[in-house]
Amino acid sequence: MKRLVHWLMAGALVAGMGMAGAADAAETPLGAGDVVKLSVYGNPDLALETRISEAGTITFPLVGQVDIGGLSVAAAERKIAGMLEKGGYLKKAQVNMIVTTLQSQQVAVLGHVNRPGRYPVEGKRSVLDLLALAGGMAADGGDSISLVRNRNGAVSRETIDIVQMVRSGQLDQNMEVSGGDVIYVERAPRFYIVGEVQRPGAFRVERSMTVLQALSAGGGLTQRGTDRGIRITRKDASGKPVMIQAKHDDLVQVDDVITVKESWF
Repeated sequence: MKRLVHWLMAGALVAGMGMAGAADAAETPLGAGDVVKLSVYGNPDLALETRISEAGTITFPLVGQVDIGGLSVAAAERKIAGMLEKGGYLKKAQVNMIVTTLQSQQVAVLGHVNRPGRYPVEGKRSVLDLLALAGGMAADGGDSISLVRNRNGAVSRETIDIVQMVRSGQLDQNMEVSGGDVIYVERAPRFYIVGEVQRPGAFRVERSMTVLQALSAGGGLTQRGTDRGIRITRKDASGKPVMIQAKHDDLVQVDDVITVKESWF
């Protein structure tokens, strides 16, 4: 069920973003590193493809340096057109701008996702949008993510339970992201099962998982195994390992080590 939620989340959001991407890109603030392609109607000699400088400027034919950092595409078009008209070069300038590389507004999606990397933020984008671009959570990804945001020099960190949010349909924590934000998906919490089970090793701790379900994850008992006297080694509040006699309906906790004994009969 959990993997199905992740797959549906990624597929549906990617489809939705494809339709809205072009319109949103026009509203995204331009910034350093972005590559823009400009043309002026009826004046092919003024065509230009250039990268916005660290200072937020470009150099345009006839008018020279133009500060477009922080402007939307439409605002930048109007500004350049106005400068051409004010300088007496054209009477009614029609400037068209296309962003070919959006580098200034990128969000890093890291950790246990299928395609970690940096992704451009074109217009309004949310946490789920970016997870979808990154291919959704990987099989070993946890249910929760960390969102690190930098707003005017103030860094904040939010923990968001993605799976619960999608299942419940309460998207109030589907926060909007901006360039420079970081989304990090932790590895799913694990428990360990050793002794007389078919597949000893480390396994994912599912929600409300019981010892009996943990035995099933380990492939069940071997012919020599017994489900009597199962022990759990668990760390207490101080970090010291303690031994617990486990019952089938006990809940498994993160980093538990479940030991299945050999039957003497």
